[in-house]
Amino acid sequence: MYSVSDFDYHLPLELIAQKPIRPRDHSRLLLLNKKTGALEHRYFYDLVDYLKPGDLLVLNNSKVFPARLIGQKKETGGAVEVFLHHKLSKNVWECLLKGKINEGLVIKFTNKFFQGLEAKVVENNNDGTWQVKFNLSGQKFWSVINKIGQVPLPPYIKRNSQLVSDKNSYQTVFADNHRVGSVAAPTAGFHFTKSLLKKIRARGVKIRYVTLHVGLGTFAPVKTEKIREHKMHRELAAVSSKTIRDILNTKKAGGRVIAVGTTSCRTLESANLEKPADQTFWTDIFIYPGYKFKVVDALITNFHLPKSTLLMLVSALADKPAIDRAYQEAISEKYRFFSYGDAMFIY
Repeated sequence: MYSVSDFDYHLPLELIAQKPIRPRDHSRLLLLNKKTGALEHRYFYDLVDYLKPGDLLVLNNSKVFPARLIGQKKETGGAVEVFLHHKLSKNVWECLLKGKINEGLVIKFTNKFFQGLEAKVVENNNDGTWQVKFNLSGQKFWSVINKIGQVPLPPYIKRNSQLVSDKNSYQTVFADNHRVGSVAAPTAGFHFTKSLLKKIRARGVKIRYVTLHVGLGTFAPVKTEKIREHKMHRELAAVSSKTIRDILNTKKAGGRVIAVGTTSCRTLESANLEKPADQTFWTDIFIYPGYKFKVVDALITNFHLPKSTLLMLVSALADKPAIDRAYQEAISEKYRFFSYGDAMFIY
């Protein structure tokens, strides 16, 4: 059985993408044939040439919201960073907090747009998160958050400030306004443009959507040396009956189910295919080498952090030595890594 250290690798810092490629589909694409181990270098707009009529492409349509808030302690004025993670009730959220925190702390949020949002820290969940109660809820709350909140860019994107374009760049072109809930983007979807999706459909490929609201489960570090001892945080997912029927029909006809991103992959592998009805469920599925895929045949994904659960997932779909070789090839060819980086198609 693999240990966490088996998924480590050295990445030169200059290969961590700091800005997105424009146009989106001009990122590079490394293709890995999981049967032969063969590697090819293309651009993402070439993806259509590797898709076949009868394939089913599944994307995560969850929309990122500006979850990072900068506040001040009401009594002292000291800085507190509040990262909204998951809504628990009408006006109580599970949050990550940065600063000296204690239960009962009152945080105020003021800027040129708004002076009236406050939050009280009500409970320590003792898992790195806190329960925080806000004085606003519903549309009033979201109106303020959309004004004062910041896009939750990953910490490896090192800039003095966010670009104005980040609110658009750190979002897929197919994010659904009725599916708001991710605190981080399903980044494999960044590479798609509306015109590329149109070309894919014209090739005879069906496109369907699932929803997984990206939370801590996707990015939390593995702190146990034995990977099977790691516990994923649960994340909310949804799959429609139509998508389930299309999966079953695709499999029956010999087509491939191609997941766009590890979040789509985990959603599909968590769904109950024996129940072709609309499904909403929590998933904490952890996929690592040895896992037998039930639904997903191929995967479009970005290049992932060392020792991450995401790297473990892709190492389960293709065998680990092939992934190791692909990553070393990507490094030697100076591919761009992580959220704003280049893409990989494992098929």
